[in-house]
Amino acid sequence: MIKVIKPMKHGKLLFVLLMQIGFFYSCVPTRELKKANKNLPDNYAQQLADTTNSAQLKWKDFFKDEHLTKLIDTALANNQELRIMMQQIDVAQNEVKARKGEYLPFVNYGAGAEIEKVGEYTRDGAVEQNLDIKDGEEFPEPLTDYSAGLFATWELDVWKKLRNSKKAATLEYLSTIEGKNFMVTRLIAEIADSYYELIALDNQLGIIEQNLELQGNALKMVRLQKEAARATELAVRRFEAEVLKNQSHKFEVKQEIVETENKLNFLIGRQPQHIARNSDAFIDTQMDTVYAGLPSQLLLNRPDIRQAEFELEAAKLNIKVARANFYPSIGLKAGIGLQAFKAKYLTETPESLLYSAVGDIVGPLINRNAIKAEYYTANSKQIQAVYEYEKAILGGYIEVVNQLSKMKNLQQSYNLKENQVKALTESIDLSTRLFQSARIEYIEVLLTQREALESKMELVETKKDQLMARVNIYQALGGGWN
Repeated sequence: MIKVIKPMKHGKLLFVLLMQIGFFYSCVPTRELKKANKNLPDNYAQQLADTTNSAQLKWKDFFKDEHLTKLIDTALANNQELRIMMQQIDVAQNEVKARKGEYLPFVNYGAGAEIEKVGEYTRDGAVEQNLDIKDGEEFPEPLTDYSAGLFATWELDVWKKLRNSKKAATLEYLSTIEGKNFMVTRLIAEIADSYYELIALDNQLGIIEQNLELQGNALKMVRLQKEAARATELAVRRFEAEVLKNQSHKFEVKQEIVETENKLNFLIGRQPQHIARNSDAFIDTQMDTVYAGLPSQLLLNRPDIRQAEFELEAAKLNIKVARANFYPSIGLKAGIGLQAFKAKYLTETPESLLYSAVGDIVGPLINRNAIKAEYYTANSKQIQAVYEYEKAILGGYIEVVNQLSKMKNLQQSYNLKENQVKALTESIDLSTRLFQSARIEYIEVLLTQREALESKMELVETKKDQLMARVNIYQALGGGWN
């Protein structure tokens, strides 16, 4: 008895397909996404809650020195590291285009020619030997084959794997842009720091030269005192040693000036040459007020935090992409063209016309270890991205707090050092007159001059630190890239 099997109806087929998809869903591993902690205090310590933020200032408005702004302008156009980053942005943009193309249909064209000789004692050979084409014309021996047509393939993005992959690439592109912005802020800060270091060295060199003149006069005085038997050879030698020491220090500072100039030349992408600058009014430079705003503004202003945020969002999408690999992929293939064993028959339709349409569904069933590993890796990378984001937020907040405290303490330190310099400068003349009247020893004159020189050098160093702290707080707040 023969049992007739009826074909399955469309409804039943759809039901079976849905059951299979449900089975796939139930077998897919799941892990809960880790959420980032981005809570920040309402305001900085000992700071009033105020939304005024110096990071909103463009760098050309923040820096007043014309020579410095020209250096920054040149660096933004010529710095090699920044140019490398711009190429990286292009690479990320091309990756977005590539991912976008993956979920669109692929249409290809093709043409070919073939010649084939089959054995006579084969199925194909027997057919060729006994089959005439038309009007007694025999099958060509050997057989040729010519074809031309269009072929299309398309993977239906049912699980949004391809679209999520494209979105992840877009976020990576945006992350690269923020990376470039962060590089710009660091570059501007580095140029400003080097510029202030350079003019501080100029001022220190000037102080050494002034001090050498004073010490030269003191040396002449001691020599005269020795001739009058009012001083010893020891005093003369000690003063000579002090002069030689400062002359040596003068050349050390000159070398630092050359190296700092060339550091700036490197940052702006040009050969070593003189750096135009205004060093005269350095010590009298006024410290403009820097407004820190609110800690929450760091999330929007700092490029490194925004970069970490985009990386985190991309990592989340990559988990979805990895999860979609567990589900079956649905593909469509279609082709249309012409085929004949002689070229002259290609144009005869519909005899030479060929077409095809294929749909398939393929999914992993056994041995899915590689897919699981990829999914778990994507989860681990998402957790890494969370920690990177939290680290960027915490690091940015601490940087601002440190720089605010540094600016305050440096201002107090500068005021004290300024008074110290004033007192020691006055004591130089006083000690010289006392030595001339034989009321103090030469060593007191020597120590007074040395302490005065050191205090002046420290005052210049503190002024430089103040200017650098102002630059660093601007960078820490997220200024400079806009």
